[in-house]
Amino acid sequence: MKMKHRQLLLGFALLVTFSGVGFADDEPLISAPCFNPFGTTSCSSTGANCASTEGTTQPKLFGLIAPSDHGFANFISPMSNPVYFEDPRTLTEARFIVANHTVPSSLGGGQVQLFAMQARAALTENLSIIATKDGFFFSQNPLLSDGFADVNAGLKYNLYKNYDTQTIVSTGFTYGIPLGSHQAWQGKGNGEFNFFATAGQQLGENWHVLSAFGARIPANTSSYTQSTYWSNHLDRKLGKTGFYLFTEANWYHWMSNGNQFPANVEGLDLFNLGSTNVSGNNIVTGAYGVKYKPHDRMELGVAYEIPYTERKDIIQNRLMVDLIIRY
Repeated sequence: MKMKHRQLLLGFALLVTFSGVGFADDEPLISAPCFNPFGTTSCSSTGANCASTEGTTQPKLFGLIAPSDHGFANFISPMSNPVYFEDPRTLTEARFIVANHTVPSSLGGGQVQLFAMQARAALTENLSIIATKDGFFFSQNPLLSDGFADVNAGLKYNLYKNYDTQTIVSTGFTYGIPLGSHQAWQGKGNGEFNFFATAGQQLGENWHVLSAFGARIPANTSSYTQSTYWSNHLDRKLGKTGFYLFTEANWYHWMSNGNQFPANVEGLDLFNLGSTNVSGNNIVTGAYGVKYKPHDRMELGVAYEIPYTERKDIIQNRLMVDLIIRY
């Protein structure tokens, strides 16, 4: 695939330029990143960045929903590929999303807006319920009408975490319930499973890497396409300001065709069109953005996403804003 190398290199150069040079010279934005809200012993008491957990346990909401794991408080959540690029942390939060999606002229052009809210609820120190897709589409594209999105929900389980090294690995799945509007290319078939693994690592005091890999398998594999994705995130915290600069890259690969949409295009992260001629196709998109995090219970971000490959399918560009409120 032919990549737009200049755009990728320019974005990374801007990230490094604006964020400054070096990892270890700046002070962390939030002290004691090893804070463990569950009051367990998984946080080493001898780690250089580790605080005592005594007296820090928070009550469960409604006696069921646990607080977020604030032991990785310097991390931020990814923004692009919003339905499937899952944060590896155990979180209790509401995430509000507004996205303006520009469609290529080859598919009628125009724009599509999505208004959505994701929800996550920690049940234990390692297990959480996640609801990653819902909302409503407003369309100015001739091939897509206004309508409700499908609902994706599932479970995420933390496999490994180390507060001292700020390393975390999780896995999980979601099921896309076909409750959306047919005219918005939702609510078709028997739903879709998404199986994923996701991980995060802090580098020095200020840099963070997130990566997620997953496979989307429709319940009716003869009618809808099967695909895989690999999403990556790199951010840098800007001292004590509460601001982060970040860049992201998403690779989408289609493993099989469907029989619903007679075209050589697919729906990336928001749709499964069931296209008839996409097996073997690859698309890479990139995003650049900034987040403001006044404390570890709130994030406000904006990101701009474009395709890096010549193949665009349904995305000419996308502007997205999110607000996360976390317990």
